[in-house]
Amino acid sequence: MQAMRFPILLTAFLFPFVLLAELAPSAYEAMQAKAPEHLRIEVLRVDVEPGEDSSQQKVHVVAMATAVLRTATSLKPDEIINILYTMNNRPAGWAGPGEIPLLGEKDQTVAYLTKTEAGDFVPAAGRMSFSNF
Repeated sequence: MQAMRFPILLTAFLFPFVLLAELAPSAYEAMQAKAPEHLRIEVLRVDVEPGEDSSQQKVHVVAMATAVLRTATSLKPDEIINILYTMNNRPAGWAGPGEIPLLGEKDQTVAYLTKTEAGDFVPAAGRMSFSNF
């Protein structure tokens, strides 16, 4: 009976920490490596509006590509692009990948993106779409 108590207590102690799990850095590095577009951008405008439900916000970023490090779409420096994504207000204790950060006007940052059929761009590396390791 004593031998079974330790694993049960250990599981009960560690379970709350598992619920707060984030993706491993290697998962984000893999997403960055696979991103069709790797750019440096300057944010020109950010628009945030309500999403499809009360826990979401739609983000529309207008940015200029200041440097093109990798492209699958023949993107050129100084081109203006639209980046679209959704931010979700997660409940406390939510498990899973982190939220894509809200960019600010005049931010200069790296961007890992994918081009949509509509011609806009979307983040390709989750919460690490706008930063390097």
